[in-house]
Amino acid sequence: MERRKNISSIVQTLERVYNLDWFTSASKNECSAAVGFKWMLNQGLLEHHREIVEYFNHRGVSAIFLFRRNLLRRMVSVLANSHDRYAKLLNGTHKSHVHSQEEAKALSSYKPIINSTSLISDLKEVEMTALKALEYFNSTRHMVVYYEDLVTNHTKLRDVQDFLGLPQMELTSRQVKIHKGSLSDFVKNWDDVNKTLNGTEYESFLRADY
Repeated sequence: MERRKNISSIVQTLERVYNLDWFTSASKNECSAAVGFKWMLNQGLLEHHREIVEYFNHRGVSAIFLFRRNLLRRMVSVLANSHDRYAKLLNGTHKSHVHSQEEAKALSSYKPIINSTSLISDLKEVEMTALKALEYFNSTRHMVVYYEDLVTNHTKLRDVQDFLGLPQMELTSRQVKIHKGSLSDFVKNWDDVNKTLNGTEYESFLRADY
Protein backbone atom coordinates (compact mmCIF):
# COMPACT_ATOMS: atom_id res chain seq x y z
CA MET A 1 0.00 0.00 0.00
CA GLU A 2 2.80 2.43 0.84
CA ARG A 3 4.12 2.11 -2.73
CA ARG A 4 0.88 3.45 -4.21
CA LYS A 5 -0.77 5.65 -1.58
CA ASN A 6 -0.14 8.76 -3.72
CA ILE A 7 1.59 9.76 -6.94
CA SER A 8 4.82 10.65 -5.11
CA SER A 9 5.18 7.15 -3.66
CA ILE A 10 4.27 5.65 -7.05
CA VAL A 11 6.98 7.65 -8.82
CA GLN A 12 9.51 6.66 -6.15
CA THR A 13 8.66 3.01 -6.80
CA LEU A 14 8.97 3.48 -10.56
CA GLU A 15 12.33 5.17 -10.14
CA ARG A 16 13.63 2.25 -8.08
CA VAL A 17 12.59 -0.16 -10.84
CA TYR A 18 13.77 1.77 -13.86
CA ASN A 19 17.08 2.82 -12.32
CA LEU A 20 18.04 -0.80 -11.60
CA ASP A 21 20.45 -1.02 -14.52
CA TRP A 22 22.47 1.86 -13.11
CA PHE A 23 22.88 0.32 -9.68
CA THR A 24 23.55 -3.33 -10.47
CA SER A 25 26.32 -5.15 -12.30
CA ALA A 26 23.79 -7.11 -14.35
CA SER A 27 23.74 -4.55 -17.16
CA LYS A 28 27.51 -4.49 -17.31
CA ASN A 29 27.51 -8.27 -17.71
CA GLU A 30 24.80 -8.05 -20.37
CA CYS A 31 22.42 -10.06 -18.17
CA SER A 32 19.38 -7.81 -18.14
CA ALA A 33 17.51 -7.53 -21.42
CA ALA A 34 14.41 -5.89 -19.94
CA VAL A 35 13.33 -4.65 -16.52
CA GLY A 36 9.73 -4.35 -15.39
CA PHE A 37 7.07 -5.49 -12.95
CA LYS A 38 3.43 -6.58 -12.69
CA TRP A 39 1.00 -3.79 -11.87
CA MET A 40 -2.69 -4.56 -11.34
CA LEU A 41 -5.22 -2.03 -12.62
CA ASN A 42 -6.67 -1.55 -9.13
CA GLN A 43 -3.30 -0.65 -7.59
CA GLY A 44 -3.35 3.10 -8.19
CA LEU A 45 -2.72 2.83 -11.92
CA LEU A 46 -6.03 4.28 -13.07
CA GLU A 47 -6.44 6.81 -10.26
CA HIS A 48 -3.15 8.50 -11.17
CA HIS A 49 -3.09 7.69 -14.88
CA ARG A 50 -2.19 11.18 -16.11
CA GLU A 51 1.04 11.41 -14.12
CA ILE A 52 1.91 7.77 -14.84
CA VAL A 53 1.39 8.20 -18.60
CA GLU A 54 3.66 11.25 -18.46
CA TYR A 55 6.30 9.22 -16.61
CA PHE A 56 6.03 6.28 -19.04
CA ASN A 57 6.46 8.53 -22.07
CA HIS A 58 9.30 10.49 -20.47
CA ARG A 59 11.25 7.36 -19.47
CA GLY A 60 10.36 5.31 -22.56
CA VAL A 61 8.49 2.66 -20.57
CA SER A 62 6.55 0.10 -22.63
CA ALA A 63 3.29 -1.31 -21.24
CA ILE A 64 1.87 -4.77 -21.84
CA PHE A 65 -1.81 -5.13 -20.93
CA LEU A 66 -2.67 -8.71 -20.00
CA PHE A 67 -6.42 -9.31 -20.10
CA ARG A 68 -8.70 -12.35 -20.05
CA ARG A 69 -11.36 -12.82 -22.71
CA ASN A 70 -13.49 -15.05 -20.50
CA LEU A 71 -14.38 -12.72 -17.66
CA LEU A 72 -16.43 -15.42 -15.91
CA ARG A 73 -13.30 -17.56 -15.52
CA ARG A 74 -11.51 -14.50 -14.25
CA MET A 75 -14.25 -14.01 -11.65
CA VAL A 76 -13.91 -17.61 -10.44
CA SER A 77 -10.15 -17.16 -10.11
CA VAL A 78 -10.53 -13.90 -8.18
CA LEU A 79 -13.12 -15.35 -5.78
CA ALA A 80 -11.08 -18.50 -5.17
CA ASN A 81 -7.91 -16.47 -4.60
CA SER A 82 -9.75 -14.17 -2.19
CA HIS A 83 -11.06 -17.18 -0.26
CA ASP A 84 -7.61 -18.76 0.01
CA ARG A 85 -6.17 -15.53 1.37
CA TYR A 86 -8.11 -16.29 4.57
CA ALA A 87 -8.54 -20.08 4.41
CA LYS A 88 -4.88 -20.78 3.47
CA LEU A 89 -5.68 -24.20 2.02
CA LEU A 90 -2.04 -25.20 1.34
CA ASN A 91 -0.42 -26.05 4.68
CA GLY A 92 -1.55 -22.79 6.24
CA THR A 93 -0.03 -20.59 3.52
CA HIS A 94 -1.78 -18.47 0.89
CA LYS A 95 -0.72 -19.05 -2.71
CA SER A 96 -2.00 -17.26 -5.78
CA HIS A 97 0.07 -19.46 -8.11
CA VAL A 98 1.03 -23.11 -7.75
CA HIS A 99 3.71 -25.35 -9.23
CA SER A 100 2.22 -28.85 -8.87
CA GLN A 101 -0.96 -30.68 -9.86
CA GLU A 102 -1.54 -31.61 -6.20
CA GLU A 103 -1.52 -27.97 -5.11
CA ALA A 104 -3.79 -27.01 -8.02
CA LYS A 105 -6.26 -29.75 -7.07
CA ALA A 106 -6.33 -28.57 -3.46
CA LEU A 107 -7.07 -24.96 -4.42
CA SER A 108 -9.66 -25.91 -7.04
CA SER A 109 -11.59 -27.91 -4.44
CA TYR A 110 -13.13 -24.65 -3.22
CA LYS A 111 -16.25 -23.79 -5.24
CA PRO A 112 -17.27 -20.13 -4.92
CA ILE A 113 -20.86 -18.94 -5.01
CA ILE A 114 -21.26 -16.23 -7.66
CA ASN A 115 -23.77 -13.47 -7.01
CA SER A 116 -26.10 -14.07 -9.96
CA THR A 117 -28.13 -10.92 -9.20
CA SER A 118 -25.20 -8.58 -9.88
CA LEU A 119 -23.32 -10.92 -12.25
CA ILE A 120 -24.03 -9.09 -15.51
CA SER A 121 -23.30 -5.65 -14.04
CA ASP A 122 -20.11 -7.04 -12.45
CA LEU A 123 -18.93 -8.40 -15.82
CA LYS A 124 -19.74 -5.07 -17.49
CA GLU A 125 -17.73 -3.23 -14.84
CA VAL A 126 -14.65 -5.37 -15.51
CA GLU A 127 -15.06 -4.76 -19.24
CA MET A 128 -15.32 -1.00 -18.72
CA THR A 129 -12.23 -0.96 -16.48
CA ALA A 130 -10.16 -2.61 -19.22
CA LEU A 131 -11.48 -0.20 -21.85
CA LYS A 132 -10.78 2.75 -19.56
CA ALA A 133 -7.19 1.58 -19.05
CA LEU A 134 -6.60 1.33 -22.80
CA GLU A 135 -8.12 4.77 -23.31
CA TYR A 136 -5.96 6.31 -20.58
CA PHE A 137 -2.73 4.73 -21.87
CA ASN A 138 -3.48 5.14 -25.56
CA SER A 139 -0.60 7.62 -25.99
CA THR A 140 1.99 5.24 -24.49
CA ARG A 141 3.89 2.53 -26.31
CA HIS A 142 1.81 -0.53 -25.44
CA MET A 143 0.47 -3.88 -26.61
CA VAL A 144 -2.50 -6.02 -25.55
CA VAL A 145 -2.09 -9.71 -24.73
CA TYR A 146 -4.85 -12.14 -23.79
CA TYR A 147 -4.29 -14.88 -21.23
CA GLU A 148 -6.12 -17.43 -23.41
CA ASP A 149 -3.76 -16.73 -26.33
CA LEU A 150 -0.70 -17.30 -24.17
CA VAL A 151 -2.10 -20.66 -23.08
CA THR A 152 -3.15 -21.91 -26.51
CA ASN A 153 -0.66 -20.18 -28.83
CA HIS A 154 2.97 -20.29 -27.76
CA THR A 155 4.04 -18.03 -30.65
CA LYS A 156 2.28 -15.19 -28.81
CA LEU A 157 5.31 -14.91 -26.53
CA ARG A 158 7.44 -14.22 -29.60
CA ASP A 159 5.24 -11.20 -30.33
CA VAL A 160 5.89 -9.96 -26.79
CA GLN A 161 9.66 -10.42 -27.19
CA ASP A 162 9.57 -8.59 -30.53
CA PHE A 163 7.60 -5.76 -28.91
CA LEU A 164 10.26 -5.42 -26.19
CA GLY A 165 13.10 -5.68 -28.70
CA LEU A 166 14.47 -8.83 -27.10
CA PRO A 167 16.26 -11.76 -28.72
CA GLN A 168 13.94 -14.70 -29.37
CA MET A 169 14.13 -17.31 -26.60
CA GLU A 170 12.04 -20.31 -25.59
CA LEU A 171 10.18 -19.10 -22.49
CA THR A 172 8.64 -21.52 -20.03
CA SER A 173 6.67 -21.26 -16.80
CA ARG A 174 6.55 -23.54 -13.78
CA GLN A 175 3.03 -22.40 -12.95
CA VAL A 176 0.24 -24.98 -13.09
CA LYS A 177 -3.30 -23.98 -14.08
CA ILE A 178 -5.66 -24.26 -11.09
CA HIS A 179 -9.15 -24.30 -12.66
CA LYS A 180 -8.71 -26.66 -15.60
CA GLY A 181 -11.75 -28.01 -17.41
CA SER A 182 -15.42 -27.05 -17.44
CA LEU A 183 -16.36 -24.03 -15.36
CA SER A 184 -19.46 -25.86 -14.15
CA ASP A 185 -17.14 -28.02 -12.01
CA PHE A 186 -15.86 -25.01 -10.09
CA VAL A 187 -18.97 -22.92 -9.30
CA LYS A 188 -21.29 -23.98 -6.49
CA ASN A 189 -24.42 -22.28 -7.85
CA TRP A 190 -23.73 -23.10 -11.50
CA ASP A 191 -27.44 -23.47 -12.39
CA ASP A 192 -28.11 -19.86 -11.28
CA VAL A 193 -25.11 -18.57 -13.24
CA ASN A 194 -26.09 -20.57 -16.33
CA LYS A 195 -29.66 -19.26 -16.19
CA THR A 196 -28.47 -15.66 -15.72
CA LEU A 197 -26.06 -15.60 -18.67
CA ASN A 198 -27.97 -17.73 -21.16
CA GLY A 199 -29.28 -15.57 -23.98
CA THR A 200 -27.03 -12.61 -23.07
CA GLU A 201 -23.90 -11.23 -24.69
CA TYR A 202 -21.89 -13.20 -22.11
CA GLU A 203 -23.40 -16.60 -22.91
CA SER A 204 -20.18 -17.79 -24.59
CA PHE A 205 -18.35 -17.50 -21.27
CA LEU A 206 -20.34 -20.49 -20.00
CA ARG A 207 -18.79 -22.97 -22.42
CA ALA A 208 -15.44 -21.53 -23.51
CA ASP A 209 -12.44 -23.66 -22.52
CA TYR A 210 -8.84 -24.04 -23.65
